[in-house]
Amino acid sequence: MCTVTFIPAPGKVYLTSNRDEKQGRSPALPPAVYDFPSGRILFPKDADAGGTWIAAHENGNAIVFLNGGWVAHAPQPPYRKSRGLILLELINSTMPYHYFLTASLENIEPFTAIIWEDSRLYECRWDGVLKYEQALDARVPHIWSSVTLYNNDVILKRRNWFETWLRKQGTPFQEDILHFHQFTGDGDEKNDLMMNRDGKVFTVSVTSMAITDHSFTMNYLDVKNNQTFAQELAIEKPMVGR
Repeated sequence: MCTVTFIPAPGKVYLTSNRDEKQGRSPALPPAVYDFPSGRILFPKDADAGGTWIAAHENGNAIVFLNGGWVAHAPQPPYRKSRGLILLELINSTMPYHYFLTASLENIEPFTAIIWEDSRLYECRWDGVLKYEQALDARVPHIWSSVTLYNNDVILKRRNWFETWLRKQGTPFQEDILHFHQFTGDGDEKNDLMMNRDGKVFTVSVTSMAITDHSFTMNYLDVKNNQTFAQELAIEKPMVGR
């Protein structure tokens, strides 16, 4: 839930997330398709709380979370519900962006939600008191870094890495994006995209979704166990008027 990129390409978009977690957290379950009241949802499952940080719905919507809103906050547990479960509530709705606008987030830890809904891109932030939202240009790439782990200087440095890579790379394939998320940095392992802070907080996985009009293809790298998984979900949008 700590480094996210959005990259448009001909006929598809890519949404990719590096998950940075504390030592001792249980490994997540690899991506699988689960049945929900609204339809089928694809996501890797957090083994501790049962939620997730990235998910795709068969209706074509997708969401990825980052920890924190605008600035690093001091956690104040206990919270009413984990952010991973809030993500599942959003993606289980027909219109997750509009659900965010109306949902009660009282006593929920701050987060940033990147929402792909009906081929539109939204950035939604909850700072623990207020909600903020904006529509983004889905024709251009974007990168986000969690404010709970990275200060403004590091966030800017990472954005510069991203922009430099895009200029050199041109239109990337999914394997190129996965390589970027694993190997980009300047040798400072505390702030490289694949980060490690003295073994106390480190990147545990990389998840990348290729989204077309017809399907999601989710590639998942379990860094801790050096395992890779791939899972697809067909997009089945409801018939108009039915």
